[in-house]
Amino acid sequence: MVKRVLVAYALWAMGGPLGLHHLYLGRDSHALLWMLTLGGFGFGWAREFIRIPAYVSEANRDTEKERWPRKEGLPPASPVRFAGQVCVGIYFGMVALIGLNSLSFFYLIVLPLSVGAGVHLVSNVGQQTADLQKTLTACLVTSPIFYGSSLSPLPISLAASITAAQHRRFKPPPRLYRIGLAWLAFSAPLGYCFFYNTTATLYYLSDSIAALLDIFWFLPWLRSVLEYFLLMPYRILCALTGGGYHEEAWRKVLEILLKEYTHREKEALKVLSLETEASLEEITRSYRELAKTWHPDHNPNNDAEKMFMKVQEA
Repeated sequence: MVKRVLVAYALWAMGGPLGLHHLYLGRDSHALLWMLTLGGFGFGWAREFIRIPAYVSEANRDTEKERWPRKEGLPPASPVRFAGQVCVGIYFGMVALIGLNSLSFFYLIVLPLSVGAGVHLVSNVGQQTADLQKTLTACLVTSPIFYGSSLSPLPISLAASITAAQHRRFKPPPRLYRIGLAWLAFSAPLGYCFFYNTTATLYYLSDSIAALLDIFWFLPWLRSVLEYFLLMPYRILCALTGGGYHEEAWRKVLEILLKEYTHREKEALKVLSLETEASLEEITRSYRELAKTWHPDHNPNNDAEKMFMKVQEA
């Protein structure tokens, strides 16, 4: 299907920072990069105003009537691509520093892999790519030199970008390349979500489990049975690892998650006149007493109905 310049410009204007025009033109790597950086921090999106006709022309070469010729040799060096590799590598590294710096071997493994992922994502934009193994090796070698430094993403990203530029090459013809690209397009967002949203996911899971168990507060035996089955993966992990350090570490994680209250939950505790250490029995008792006190049928106060609704919500 022939791509249209006007359609590309329309998608660029409506959803450019999310890479809609790149999805339309079949530039999957570019689209993923734009989604993760909101259009290259806005600068890349603005720059594309003059680049879209070239992108459309490039996309139309890959049609049923005209094959994309395999290019040989070294792609031309691009200062813009190099700057993008450095910036995105630093960006991925800073996100990792903020959200994942408590992980074991962070400066030796997690941080260099995060920076390398950002650099390689830019390397795959357009018809070019780079040697992923050598890019990641450069990150892993450079990271220990700046161990513990909050500025370490900068030298790691520079080393990875230089390595990627030295080992740049043209992508293979589309039919061969799309097999690998389909897997990358599927796995990269999952990997990104796993690394950068782990904390949010754990909070969500813990809240969901807690909410499910609280439904059966009036049947303690059923609640215990459900809790046993819901925590079965944790029990299997302990059995496989022999408990010890792993069990203690998981217990600490669970304690942190279960003791952490959201802003709304803290407000609810204030409404119920309780402290954060309150047990389920204390919460239930306080709720019943306050509901009885502020029930509109038993309390003629003008604010009774409003307070009763607050207690119900809490």
